[in-house]
Amino acid sequence: MARRSHVQTTLNGETVEFLCEPRQSLLEVLRDELHLTGAKEGCNNGNCGACSVILDGRLVNSCLVLGVETEGKSVETIEGLAEPDKLHPIQDAFLENAALQCGICTPGFIMSAKALLDQNPNPTEHEVRYWLAGNLCRCTGYDKIVRAVLDAAAAK
Repeated sequence: MARRSHVQTTLNGETVEFLCEPRQSLLEVLRDELHLTGAKEGCNNGNCGACSVILDGRLVNSCLVLGVETEGKSVETIEGLAEPDKLHPIQDAFLENAALQCGICTPGFIMSAKALLDQNPNPTEHEVRYWLAGNLCRCTGYDKIVRAVLDAAAAK
């Protein structure tokens, strides 16, 4: 068994500590060590976006980041978006626009949308489509997802 490393990071606004093997991805740490299952494993090679999280304000595929690399950094996951009694506006927009089907890709799309709207609160449709190009959905077309992001931007 590999030697485990101690990591302290900020996760969804709260300081957390965990132990992980040096080779464990952030996705594995989130799901297996911290029991946050919102980020999904779709491809495990950075091509589908299902595991998207925000690391120090930057959208990343958590399957491509090592857990040990989050030492001293801030990680935002889908679990940190909603308040106890209220969904995040992006989540509301996804529901209102029926922009989800099986749900595997949805957390990644929502985190990608959040990262976009954090940087550009009023994107064009072209900018939304470009920004979401790293997220794949096998169940539906992308029109409802794009509309949801544009509606969330308009609601801000």
